[in-house]
Amino acid sequence: MKILIAEDELQLQKILARRLKQEGFIVDTAKDGKICLNLINTYGYDCIILDIMLPVIDGLSILQSLRAKKINTPVLLLTAKNSISDRVKGLEMGADDYLTKPFSFEELIARVRVLLRRESKKIVSELYLADLSLNLVTREVKRNGKIIELTSKEYSLLEYLLRNKDRVLTKAQIAENIWNYDFEYDSNIVEVYIKYLRRKMDENFKEKLIHNIRGIGYVLKVKK
Repeated sequence: MKILIAEDELQLQKILARRLKQEGFIVDTAKDGKICLNLINTYGYDCIILDIMLPVIDGLSILQSLRAKKINTPVLLLTAKNSISDRVKGLEMGADDYLTKPFSFEELIARVRVLLRRESKKIVSELYLADLSLNLVTREVKRNGKIIELTSKEYSLLEYLLRNKDRVLTKAQIAENIWNYDFEYDSNIVEVYIKYLRRKMDENFKEKLIHNIRGIGYVLKVKK
C-alpha cells in the first residue's frame, strides 16, 4: 500500500513517515501543496494524509482539485483547527475522514486502515511489468511464466520497484522504504540487494528491467 503524507511540520512528517513504514506501507512525503499536487498527478496512491494548513496551496484546495478531477483516493485530513465548521467543510468537499492535532499515531493508523479496507475491492492483487508479475496475495513472482524464488527482503525490494515502475529511485529512498529510518544508511546494502535481484530476475532473460541511473539510483522499466 502506498501512502502520501502532505505535512509542512517536518518533524511530524518524519515521525509519521517512519511509523507508517514500520507498519509496512510505502510512503512519499510533501512539505507544501504544490509538491503534493505534483506527486498526486504523477503517481498513484492508496491513501493521502493531507494537512489543511499547507503552504503554497492549502489542503482544502488540493482536495477540491482532486475531486474535480474524479480522483477518488481516500483522504484523511489533518488540522490544528477544532471548529465544527472546518470539519464539515472538509467532509463536504470530499474528505473521507479527519483528525485534529494533536492525535495519537495509533488512532491515525487505525483510521488509515479503515479507509484502505473501504477501498479494498479496488486494490489490485498483482503487479506487472512486461513478462514480470508479482502476486501480492500469494507472494509468487514469475518472469515469462517461470517462478522466481526470492527472499523476504528481495521480495520487498521488487514490490517497491514495481509500485514505482518508470520512476527513478535514489539509493536513499530505497533504503528508507525497505529498511526504514532506523536503518543506518549504507548505499552498499542497496547495491548488494539490487545485484541479488538482477541475478534472479534479469540475468537469464533477454530484456533487462532493472536499470542503473548513473549518480542517482535505479529504475524498473522496459527500455524503449
